[in-house]
Amino acid sequence: MKCAEEYMRLYAVTDRAWVGGQTLYQQVESALKGGVTCVQLREKELDEEAFLKEAFELHDLCKKYNVPFFINDNVDIAIRCHAEGIHVGQEDMAAAQVRQRVGDEMMIGVSVHSVEEALEAVRHGADCLGVGAAFSTHTKADVDVLPEGMMKAICDAVDIPVVAIGGIHKENLLQLKGTGVNGVALVSAIFGAEDIEAECRELKALAEQIVK
Repeated sequence: MKCAEEYMRLYAVTDRAWVGGQTLYQQVESALKGGVTCVQLREKELDEEAFLKEAFELHDLCKKYNVPFFINDNVDIAIRCHAEGIHVGQEDMAAAQVRQRVGDEMMIGVSVHSVEEALEAVRHGADCLGVGAAFSTHTKADVDVLPEGMMKAICDAVDIPVVAIGGIHKENLLQLKGTGVNGVALVSAIFGAEDIEAECRELKALAEQIVK
């Protein structure tokens, strides 16, 4: 499955830390109603059985909205729930190994932080890249903010879709205009919002502006 640029426009990455008045399922549905173009399920604490059950439920939900569903890190879960994509970091399994496991139909996203990592990911069969941190972020404290110009350098170096991630919200999103990114991946800006659906509509409009 080819990773279309429009899948990257408003890419929602789940985080259980923001679950409050709504369940994660309800939060994701609100985001889908608001126009997110891709959903990535990230679970660090759930056991395998609970993770798989949740993956099936959210994948079915994404299908209703015709939005691709990615699993973060866990290749086995991605295969078992027939996700459209799997996203891995630099510390996880290399894209080439992931491709051997998942076959040609599943999209592979890879987190990169430099031109060298980006080119290596492409050589190993990545279909899309997550590049960051674009800005200072509290979601992943161990990730450094990219040097000035690095986002554009990575986008210029590859011919697959690139999504910016890390510390992105309404007030700074437009600063990414001109970098060449195909969209933004957001965690707290979506799932920490009081009205997720309304917030996603605003974020989607801003994301469309940066890629014109």
